[in-house]
Amino acid sequence: MATMESLIGLVNRIQRACTVLGDYGGDSALPTLWEALPSVVVVGGQSSGKSSVLESIVGRDFLPRGSGIVTRRPLVLQLQKTEQGLQEYAEFLHMPKKRVTDFSMVRKEIQDETDRVTGKSKQISPVPIHLSIFSPNVVNLTLIDLPGLTKVAIEGQPESIVQDIENMVRSYVEKPNCIILAITPANQDIATSDAIKIAREVDPTGERTFGVLTKLDLMDKGTNALEVLEGRSYRLQHPWVGIVNRSQADINKNVDMIAARQREREFFATSPDYGHLSSKMGSEYLAKLLSKHLESVIKARIPGIASLINRSIDELEAELDHLGRPVAIDAGAQLYTILELCRVFDQIFKEHLDGGRPGGDRIYGVFDYQLPAALKKLPLDRYLSLQNVRKVISEADGYQPHLIAPEQGYRRLIDGALNYFRGPADASVDAVHFILKELVRRSIAETQELKRFPTLQAEIAAAASEALERFREDSKKTTLRLVEMESSYLTVDFFRRLPQEAEKGGNSVASSADRYTEGHFRRIASNIFSYIGMVSETLKNTIPKAVVHCQVREAKRSLLNHFYTQVGRKEVPNN
Repeated sequence: MATMESLIGLVNRIQRACTVLGDYGGDSALPTLWEALPSVVVVGGQSSGKSSVLESIVGRDFLPRGSGIVTRRPLVLQLQKTEQGLQEYAEFLHMPKKRVTDFSMVRKEIQDETDRVTGKSKQISPVPIHLSIFSPNVVNLTLIDLPGLTKVAIEGQPESIVQDIENMVRSYVEKPNCIILAITPANQDIATSDAIKIAREVDPTGERTFGVLTKLDLMDKGTNALEVLEGRSYRLQHPWVGIVNRSQADINKNVDMIAARQREREFFATSPDYGHLSSKMGSEYLAKLLSKHLESVIKARIPGIASLINRSIDELEAELDHLGRPVAIDAGAQLYTILELCRVFDQIFKEHLDGGRPGGDRIYGVFDYQLPAALKKLPLDRYLSLQNVRKVISEADGYQPHLIAPEQGYRRLIDGALNYFRGPADASVDAVHFILKELVRRSIAETQELKRFPTLQAEIAAAASEALERFREDSKKTTLRLVEMESSYLTVDFFRRLPQEAEKGGNSVASSADRYTEGHFRRIASNIFSYIGMVSETLKNTIPKAVVHCQVREAKRSLLNHFYTQVGRKEVPNN
């Protein structure tokens, strides 16, 4: 049978592993495993002496002190007994592999880490701080210190803080595997104890509750706490333990814990009231009592804990099998793994475009619906209004009227109308760009083999995004060039046919007399509108061709080419 220290030490290591593996909110059995492992939760009102009790158990002065609410985040404290002669040190979970041997720095880091989450205010947070202390002077134990219960909100605190703290405490003590360490000052009526009140509600039989009376040395002369300590005032399944804390004067004088424990032993041994209980009083006895109780609880629950551990192992192994084989160590094999993962991603991306997976059809929607709709909405009616046509034609003629047809006016009107096509061309490019970016994001998420390589995911996403930006720029240049080409050289045959069509319709070419009449300008507007309509039909077909050629086709062909080049350069060995 395993010894008490090895059993509790094993549980401490399992709890730490659960935390490191992200048990909070995980999908595996780890959260259940954490809750199945017993731990001691310290509960008490503000200024009840919780910090002093914890420091007495540890034998070190390491907790922040002050007036009002000092503990503003849960502190998960794991004590690990080491061999005699080894140096004491502390480790924070958020500072992995960094040993802290100066316990005044432990106090400072607890305060700083609290402020990082809550700010320098009196707010509280349920996010725990995880601290492990390794020392030959402690017993293996897991203690959780919580903010002190309070009855009123002070300045700088929200009105809800009273209920917030109680809800936080309840979230811990309601768990059936939680051992409640209820701290109550001896100079306070036990009937008004916040800790006993909440412990009685969640543990009415008292099977999980250990009562602790602090500040026994501060009681009024002629009074004592024997009614409570002997279980006559409020009975629990476990014996009450009295504690004598260090006084504020002792703390100010930096009286060490060894001397404080010696004074505590002397107080109980020489007290006429508590002398007969001295062997079962004090912080050292409390630590041993809790450790022994933890041992019995763990032994009773070993079968269930073992079952949960095995289930967690099975789930983790299944997840490892799903994620794939271990990554090779040598550079060449790692390069092969990276390229293979990129190939799988690239194949999924192409399936989205080619129709094997959803998403590519949205690109067709841009060409079939969005672009035609945008072309129809161009404000050509307003641009080719009678007033604007007259203005442009007159300005183009200058001081000499046109002789036969206002060619310069025609060209200016056509150039102005064609400028409107730049917007729909740009919008088509951008719409396809955003669809491609979304398909990249979706393809990365659907590449199961990439899930265990978040850094590689980010690198692929960045490389793909950079490539898509280059494709977009090329596409914009090409589509705008299509519009500019229509302005650069007009379709002459269209305008040569206009006089012939007019004669066939019985309308002769306008004489010099009616060149500035309303009918003349209307014919010009109609002619240009017809020409722009022809150009619009052309661009409606050529813009999609340019976009697909510059963006979609290139994304299929060379999305990660630049990334492959960079990776290859990094992996070239030095000769």
